[in-house]
Amino acid sequence: MDNIMQNFLIKRAFLTPDRPAYHFAGKTYTFSEAYEKAHTIAGQLTGYGAQKGQFAGVLLSNHVDTVFIYLALHLLGVKAVILNNRLTPSEIAWQMQDSHSKFLITEEKFSDTINQMKPTLSGVTMIEKETLFNSSVSNPSIIEEINLNDICTVMYTSGTTGHPKGVLQTYGNHWWSAIGSALNLGLLEQDCWLCTVPLFHISGYSILMRSIIYGMKMVILENFDERGAIETIRSEHVTIMSIVSTMLSRMEEELKNEKLPSEFRCMLLGGGPASKSLLEKCKYKQIPVYQTYGMTETSSQIVTLSPEYSMSKLGSAGKVLFPSQLKIVRSDGEEAEANEAGEILVKGPNVTGGYLNKENETKKKIVNGWLSTGDIGTLDQEGFLYVLDRRSDLIISGGENIYPAEIESVLVSHPSISDAGVIGMKDEEWGEVPIAFVVKGNEVTAEEVREFCQLKLAKYKIPKKIRFLDEIPRNASKKILRRELRKLMEE
Repeated sequence: MDNIMQNFLIKRAFLTPDRPAYHFAGKTYTFSEAYEKAHTIAGQLTGYGAQKGQFAGVLLSNHVDTVFIYLALHLLGVKAVILNNRLTPSEIAWQMQDSHSKFLITEEKFSDTINQMKPTLSGVTMIEKETLFNSSVSNPSIIEEINLNDICTVMYTSGTTGHPKGVLQTYGNHWWSAIGSALNLGLLEQDCWLCTVPLFHISGYSILMRSIIYGMKMVILENFDERGAIETIRSEHVTIMSIVSTMLSRMEEELKNEKLPSEFRCMLLGGGPASKSLLEKCKYKQIPVYQTYGMTETSSQIVTLSPEYSMSKLGSAGKVLFPSQLKIVRSDGEEAEANEAGEILVKGPNVTGGYLNKENETKKKIVNGWLSTGDIGTLDQEGFLYVLDRRSDLIISGGENIYPAEIESVLVSHPSISDAGVIGMKDEEWGEVPIAFVVKGNEVTAEEVREFCQLKLAKYKIPKKIRFLDEIPRNASKKILRRELRKLMEE
């Protein structure tokens, strides 16, 4: 069924043209100014041949320019393939090829990355924003209406079998994610959302979508800095901030005896639960923390725990949001009883319809609208979710998802490594970091292994420790016994 709405940005600029929309580096832009900026960029992109239905890779930093470029793509109906700027050139090039992107919109900051990728992306038009903004403006073909089933964005999520998958996110997915969040957190006229998380993550991009849908000011910081974030909350009257545990811990410490303003009402915490000691410190300093559970496939959080339950339901991610559903399923396919562990399945209008160019994977993962998350959890008698195992082997480091299989496939591609196993190790600053166990065929040092990984993997994925073994423990079906690796690590 078609669900047609007026283009989100056009509608918002019509409804509240003079309301503050985006604040960056001391300057605030209204929604009408944001529309004018986006319209101009849409005209400049038209000159490069950009048109409705195409895919365009976007490799940009946290900047207000990035917001205007995303909005220009909305106006043109171009699908943004949002690229993580922490990835290596080979990882980014693979995602560009997999998505069949016609363009790569980037900036001078990433020129070294682009130069390394150029030989493998011969058919792609490279557009640096500095050149784009100085180019002539053609008459753009603006998409006045959108279908909520149309693809808005593609974000790649780490795959359990090495290569990541492009998650398809529709305008409807983003719309319902924003509605679910508003029904949960409430929506106040003075709301203002601080974005210090990357705009290339669903956590950052979802703030942008909410700003348009709610008519709410979004404050963008280029990088996270605890003192800068605290001062921005005060100066810009911020009421909500998206955050991960490492950031929250640094802000709590930096506050010392200070308090956040009374108008500040929500730290929306993603990327894994906070420790009891951190929650207690936040409670003492009256910092309201809402723990969440979500993923790229659910267009941001789908389960949230309110502060009033942070102690009584310690460790819980909360209850599923209004537009969505959740159930726990046993290995036999039957629904689990209360407090019985099983796989977490989610359903709702904010949940992706599938993966780009991966029909078989989509059919396996989504059955009758229910998405198999691969995560293990329980629901208690009152319906609070407890996540026991994040996608079984997933390592969450500073809010970034790291799949051991991806690192392992890189390690075994080294000519001197015959086998490898990767697990997460607890880390005070990042929550977890990856460590690797390798079996070497020829002589190789840990430093050489790390240097090899630097060419193939983003910095946060590079193993912090490397241990050499004679054999990687595996079961009868040749799956790595990670619990045995954990025992070796403890020894």
